[in-house]
Amino acid sequence: MQEREVRICVVGDELAVGVGDARALGWTGRVVARTHFDRPAMVFPLAIPGETTTQLSARWEAEAWARFGPEGEVENRLVVALGRHDVGSNLSVARSRLNLANILDVADSHRVPAFVVGPPPGRPEDGERIAELSDAFADVASRRRVPYVDTYTPLASHEQWLADLAQNGSTYPGQAGYGLMAWLVLHTGWHAWLGLPQDEA
Repeated sequence: MQEREVRICVVGDELAVGVGDARALGWTGRVVARTHFDRPAMVFPLAIPGETTTQLSARWEAEAWARFGPEGEVENRLVVALGRHDVGSNLSVARSRLNLANILDVADSHRVPAFVVGPPPGRPEDGERIAELSDAFADVASRRRVPYVDTYTPLASHEQWLADLAQNGSTYPGQAGYGLMAWLVLHTGWHAWLGLPQDEA
């Protein structure tokens, strides 16, 4: 079973592919680079700029299944990289919760393990709403026993993160910020989710 190829689809908005990172790695590329797979692995970032959870919920399944392999032959996995665009839309927190719940429930119905990365801090004026969203997403994931990475709480007052945002107009992090996100993912159950030993380096 360990020799089965693993395919990981990362669905989300532009933060999932590292917009703003001069090295073009983002947190996804940094996490993959630090993951020592014990079998062949493919990672597919599937990002759409400006996407809300409603739009993500509507499109992720078709895109992921075009890249997943046959069940039983390939180990298919889903990373849900949640952005901040629900804040600028008319979506209620309840609707955002439901959208994530639908994504996770569909993945579970197909026996595809999921991993959720929450929205990071953005503009200061959006902080309270992003924190509320992050808490709601964490609750949805917890109820389904899906790993959840809270990127908001540890980064909201982090000097490097804030400096990166200031340099990029309070929208996107740079190399340091994406490095911080990658660290949080790597140290919040990533290796355990993949059935791999923790990378201590």
